[in-house]
Amino acid sequence: MIICTVPRITSNLQHHESNPYSNLNDRRIIISLLHKNRNNPKHVQSIHGHAIKTATSQDPFVAFELLRLYCKLNSINHATKLFHSTHNPNVYLYTSLIDGFVSFGSYTHAIKLFNQMLRSHVFADNYAVTAVLKACVLQRALTSGREVHGLVLKYGLGLDRSIALKLVEFYGKCGVLDDAWKVFDEMPERDVVACTVMLGSCFDCGMVEEAIGLFNDMGTRDTVCWTAVIDGLVSNAEFNRGLEVFREMQVKGVEPNEVTFVCVLSACAQLGALELGRWIHTYMHKCDIKVNPFVAGALINMYSRCGDIDEARTLFDEVRVKDVSTYNSMIGGLALHGKSIEAVELFRKMNKERIRPNGITFVGVLNACSHGGLVDLGFEIFQSMETVHGIKPEVEHYGCMVDILGRVGRLEEALDFIARMGVEADDKMLCSLLSACKIHRNIQIGEKVAKLLSEHSRIDSGSFIMLSNFYASLGRWNNAAEVRENMEKGGIVKEPGCSSIEVNNAIHEFLSGDLRHPERKRIYEKLDELNYLTTLEGYSPATEVALHDVDDEQKELALAVHSERLAICYGLISTEAYTTLRIGENLRICDDCHAMIKLVAKISGRKIVVRDRNRFHHFEKGECSCKDYW
Repeated sequence: MIICTVPRITSNLQHHESNPYSNLNDRRIIISLLHKNRNNPKHVQSIHGHAIKTATSQDPFVAFELLRLYCKLNSINHATKLFHSTHNPNVYLYTSLIDGFVSFGSYTHAIKLFNQMLRSHVFADNYAVTAVLKACVLQRALTSGREVHGLVLKYGLGLDRSIALKLVEFYGKCGVLDDAWKVFDEMPERDVVACTVMLGSCFDCGMVEEAIGLFNDMGTRDTVCWTAVIDGLVSNAEFNRGLEVFREMQVKGVEPNEVTFVCVLSACAQLGALELGRWIHTYMHKCDIKVNPFVAGALINMYSRCGDIDEARTLFDEVRVKDVSTYNSMIGGLALHGKSIEAVELFRKMNKERIRPNGITFVGVLNACSHGGLVDLGFEIFQSMETVHGIKPEVEHYGCMVDILGRVGRLEEALDFIARMGVEADDKMLCSLLSACKIHRNIQIGEKVAKLLSEHSRIDSGSFIMLSNFYASLGRWNNAAEVRENMEKGGIVKEPGCSSIEVNNAIHEFLSGDLRHPERKRIYEKLDELNYLTTLEGYSPATEVALHDVDDEQKELALAVHSERLAICYGLISTEAYTTLRIGENLRICDDCHAMIKLVAKISGRKIVVRDRNRFHHFEKGECSCKDYW
C-alpha cells in the first residue's frame, strides 16, 4: 500500500501544474504523504525528490516537515543538505536542525548553527534557545551557555519557564551551582517540576545534603521527584541511602515508574545485593512494569553484577525485543564473569540480527577477549570497529588492547602499541600494563611504564597505589615512599578497602581489621580457624604484596585481616553449609587473598564469588575462573 503511494504523487502534481492554487494543494499532498510514510527513509527521500521537481520543497511548511522527519530518522546528512538548499530559512527550520544535531550527538554543530542563525538576523525564540541550551548541557559548554543566557536577558526571554528550567539544568551540569540557584530563585513559579530540576543540579554538583534539604522542604513530591532523588543518590555512590528513599517512597504510597526501578536496580548492582534485587524484580511485576529493552538491560546488569550470570542469561533469552543496550548489558556481564567465548558468540549473533553495535558494545566484547586471552580475535574485532562499523576507537578500546597484550606477556608490543595509538594513554591503561609487568616479572619494561605513569597529568588513588605496589614488590622502598609522598602532596587520599556480603536481605560491610560488627568475636574465631586449616593445605602469606617496609611478621598480621577475609568469615558463620558466598570488593583483590580464598573454597566445599574492581572471580574446589590473571 505504501509502495503504490509514491507513484501517485506525480499524477497529482501534474494535474495541479496549471492550477493557480497548485502550491497550496501540492503542499497538502506532500505533507499528507510524508505523514503516511514517516517511518520509511527511502519513501521520504522519494517524496522529497518529487517536491524538488515541483519547487514545493521551498515551501516553508514542506521544508519544515521534511527536515523534522530526516532528523527523526537520524538522516542528519539529508537534513543538513535540505537546510542549506532552502532560501532564507526561518527560525523553525533552524530550531529543527539544531534539535537534530543534538539528537545525533553533534553538539558543537548545534551551537555553531545557532550562532549562524543570529548572524543571519533571524530572531531566536524560546524554542530555539531551549534547543541550543540542550546542546550546551550535553557538551558542558559553559562559555557558550553563558552567552546564550546573556542573549536571553537581552531579548527579554528570562521569564520563559522552559528556558529557565534548562538554564538551571545547564549550570548544574557545568558545576556552577551558585548560578543555578540564582536562576531558580528568580523563577516566578517554583513548583514540583522546577524543584526537581534544581534537585538534579545539586546532585550533579555533588551537593547531596543540599539536594536532600530541598527535597525535604518541598510540599508536593511526585513520582518523578522521588525518582530524581534516588537517581541522584545512586549517581553520587550513596547506594544505601538511595534504597532507603525507595523504601520511604513505598511507605508514602507513591507509585514507582520504570525509571525508578532502573535507578534502584543500579543501586543493587553496585552493592551486590542479589536477594534485594530479586525482590525488586518480583515487585516490578506487581506494579505492572513492562520489561522493555530499557528495563531488561537494568535487570541483566543487576543479576550480572550481583554474581548470578546464569539468571542474567536466562532473562536475556526470555526478552523478546532486544536493542543494543540489552546486548551491551549481557555481553558486559559475560565478560566480567570470564565467559569470553559466550560474549564473542553473542556479539556475532547481534551482528547477524543487524543490531548496530556502539562503543559500549566494543568495550564489552574486547574485555571478554582480554579475560579469555583471545589475542588474534581481539585485534580482529578491534580493527573492525572502523573498517566495518564506522566507530572510531576511544581510549577505553585502546586500553582493552593493551590489556590483551599484557595478559599474554607481549609487553614490548603493548608499549609500542601505546606509543603508536591515536589517543593519549590514560592512567588506567598504564596501570593495566604495569600490573602485567609485575605478573610477568619484567622489571625493564615495568620501570618504563612506571615512569610514564608517574609523569601522567591525571592520576587517581588507585594508580598511585599500583605504582607504589610495583616498587614495593621490587623492594625499592625509597621509590614506594616517594610515590606515597607525592600522593599526600596532591591531596589524594587512598580509598580504603571495603568488602560487603548480603545475608538475609541485609548488606554487611567490612573494612580491613574491622571491629565494628556485632559478631566480631565469632568472625575472628573463624578467621583463626581458616588460617590454621589453610596453612595445613600449604598456604604461606605472600608478604611481598604488603606495602610497608616492616618485618614479615607485621606484614602477615596486616594481610590476615583484609576486608574480604572478614566478609567471607561472616558468610561462613551466618549461612547454611554449601551455600554460595557472594562478596563485593571495591578494590582489586590482592595476590595473597586470592591464593587464600582458593583454599577456603576447597576446605569449606563452598563456591565463593568475589567481585573486585576489575572482574568476577568464581572460586571453587581450589581453582579460580580467572586462571590467576586479573
